[in-house]
Amino acid sequence: MNYWLMKSEPDDVSIDDLVARPDQTVGWYGVRNYQARNFMRDEMQLGDPVFFYHSSCKEPGIAGLATVCRLAYPDPTQFDATSEYFDGKSTPEKPRWLQVDVRFVKKTRLLSLSELRSFPELAQMVLLQKGSRLSITPVSAADAAFILAKLC
Repeated sequence: MNYWLMKSEPDDVSIDDLVARPDQTVGWYGVRNYQARNFMRDEMQLGDPVFFYHSSCKEPGIAGLATVCRLAYPDPTQFDATSEYFDGKSTPEKPRWLQVDVRFVKKTRLLSLSELRSFPELAQMVLLQKGSRLSITPVSAADAAFILAKLC
């Protein structure tokens, strides 16, 4: 089992939006970074826990928990010319971009980025490394246990 931190802008899809969906599931669309795509393609497994992170907002941080419920498949937004995620070099026969589906598990208190930074125990967390901008990052088992203890 792997743990993941997945960033979403709450103006696009927030933890509350996920809760409100009829099946409480969302496709993690719009990822346009090869390393993040490769995490979804090569390492994510059904049932992997996800820290649902609100980014690009007034107070970024972990807002809830989810789980991977569908393995990687082609992101349909890459084929939609009206989408901001359109990729003219991608074809249905050779898609460049993938997505996974995640399902809501639990809404938590917001564990803000500044609070995460305040814990020396999380100093090696990928999210907290200088220059880290990936929308999907692995979380070590030790970091996940520490964060879960702070959330619950």
